Amino acid sequence: MFTINPLPQQLPPAIVDLLEQVETATVGHILHSGFIGGGIRAVLPEKRVAGTAVTLRIPGADSTLLHHVLSLVRPGDFLVIDRCGDTKHACWGGVVTNAAKLAGVKGGVIDGPATDFSEVRKCEMPLWCTGPSPITTKLLGLEGAFNVPVSVGGQTVEPGDAVLADESGVLILKPSEAEAIARRAIEMQEREVTLLERLRNGEKLPEISGATAKIEAANGKRAA
Repeated sequence: MFTINPLPQQLPPAIVDLLEQVETATVGHILHSGFIGGGIRAVLPEKRVAGTAVTLRIPGADSTLLHHVLSLVRPGDFLVIDRCGDTKHACWGGVVTNAAKLAGVKGGVIDGPATDFSEVRKCEMPLWCTGPSPITTKLLGLEGAFNVPVSVGGQTVEPGDAVLADESGVLILKPSEAEAIARRAIEMQEREVTLLERLRNGEKLPEISGATAKIEAANGKRAA
């Protein structure tokens, strides 16, 4: 059986533009949750993209629903694919790469492998997955679910969530918090530019960060 739910409301373009100024690692200084794990990494590390999560749950060797939804997705959507624990079959290859790119999909993240990385690079299609596999899914017409809550890399993702992905990983945010987190992260990145300039001018990192002062204070307390 196939479950096909309506597409979620997309993020405003201004929020997407703001998010794409943010490094996921900067948000890692702010949040401890929301990050996709499980060894999922970028095929194109130089790409940083943000978009609206449209979710897909497809089990085992069947990718029928993935092919179907490529006629439904919109420019600005970000495909988030739950493979239900399958680590053998690549559901995403060269044809899916081209179809997604032509549909305006911002990127894809898969809780499993992909294939045809050379085509992914040729199309410059931002993709995050667990690595390559030569064994592909088939059009078996068995089951799947579109736009339902999914689990990808240990992170729950709901349709309409904000997705930010770059060389360091993939971050999921609720639309209501995306702007505030993005603005805070951009401020941190701007402060980092100043910090790097101070280092170039001869200051030492532990003096700027306060690490040395904390160690001296802690050792002083023990001595007392």
